[in-house]
Amino acid sequence: MIWLKMENMEIIIKDEFIKLGQAIKLAGLVESGVDAKFVIQDGLVKVNGEVDKRRGKKLYPGDSFEFEGTVVTVKK
Repeated sequence: MIWLKMENMEIIIKDEFIKLGQAIKLAGLVESGVDAKFVIQDGLVKVNGEVDKRRGKKLYPGDSFEFEGTVVTVKK
């Protein structure tokens, strides 16, 4: 059995929403927008518990996304 330790973190946004690609980069989970594009397109990111392959997916305060064992919640 493999145990994965989940890490939780938050990002704070000033606007009404943030796009998924921007949010992954802001959280420091990827180095560039291009990296974000590829991990999203490859289905490696879950938004609110479901895989979402749209880099332009709008995230609002209260939404969360998961990538490589890190769950990030969007706050205002």
